[in-house]
Amino acid sequence: MAIPTEQIGSIPRPPQLLESIKSFETGAINAQALERQYEEALRETIIRLEHTDSPVITDGEQTKPSFATYPLTGLKNLAPDGVVIPFADGHQRQLPRLTSGPFRYAIHADSYTKAALGYTKRPVKQAVISASALSLLYPGDGLPGYSRERFISDLVDEAEADIRGALDAGAACVQIDFTEGRLSLKLDPSGALLRSLVALNNQVLNRFSAEDRPRIGVHVCPGGDHDSTHSADVDYATFLPDLFKMNVGRFYLQMASEPDKKRMLRIIGQLVATDQRVFVGVIDPIDPIVETAAQVRDRVLEAASILPIAQLGTTDDCGFAPFADDTSTAREIAFSKIRARVQGTEQAARELGV
Repeated sequence: MAIPTEQIGSIPRPPQLLESIKSFETGAINAQALERQYEEALRETIIRLEHTDSPVITDGEQTKPSFATYPLTGLKNLAPDGVVIPFADGHQRQLPRLTSGPFRYAIHADSYTKAALGYTKRPVKQAVISASALSLLYPGDGLPGYSRERFISDLVDEAEADIRGALDAGAACVQIDFTEGRLSLKLDPSGALLRSLVALNNQVLNRFSAEDRPRIGVHVCPGGDHDSTHSADVDYATFLPDLFKMNVGRFYLQMASEPDKKRMLRIIGQLVATDQRVFVGVIDPIDPIVETAAQVRDRVLEAASILPIAQLGTTDDCGFAPFADDTSTAREIAFSKIRARVQGTEQAARELGV
């Protein structure tokens, strides 16, 4: 497409998969039966994404427990009482807490990439969790015999391997999910925490070559879970300058739900480098109303009036179900919204003559 368009990642899981997960947890079905349901959900999700005419496919994160915790599946050195993330509607998500070292990923993203490539010939995009998000696993009072410095060293190694493995497995691009970035300004309005998170992620990114960087991007949003957010009340303008210090070639930015889009687009226009692409959010996954292709077209045209067209792409503000148990958005609505994004982006490209 003349204006590239990509989804962020997650698609609501089919009801039968969610039921199978519950059945497995109660012992009603075995691991092999659950694995068959995962495979069927992945296959069906990719087929339906192809039917939306999406030029780039993801696995819909069908086999991940969440966008954030997939590397931790099966690890024994974790406790459940880690950092709590509060959402605006009152519900919470809680990360686990590391109880001992060393820190290693139990699962790397290349396994998801390889599985998705088995069901499509289209380019596959792989989402990975940021090193900065996983840094929150380390307890504030430290761990005997395992210093924070050693943890960070191990974490950076693992995060690099996660990205590099996905690229080597055939991913067309890799998206780092950095949704804690905007939240950090709510926890520390001085920006010191945000700057430390960006610096940590850059420790990982600096290990990649200039040739790799155009294929690596970062996604940010104010969170999206059960139709609520954790940091939408943080002014985007205070976040963007530090965000654009990340050494990536792609920025996937929530924008459809932003109240003052033109102001943010102007700021982005001042920050983006000539070798970077900005994927502007034109779909709001939290809004139950499906956008029309014409609405998407108009959002793209607005962005194109401010940002260089050659550096513009479109995306969704967030994943539709970043946590596997989130059923607040219907699966059918998610696919309809994706189809509207693809069609609206095509319409805008034709109108712009690109």
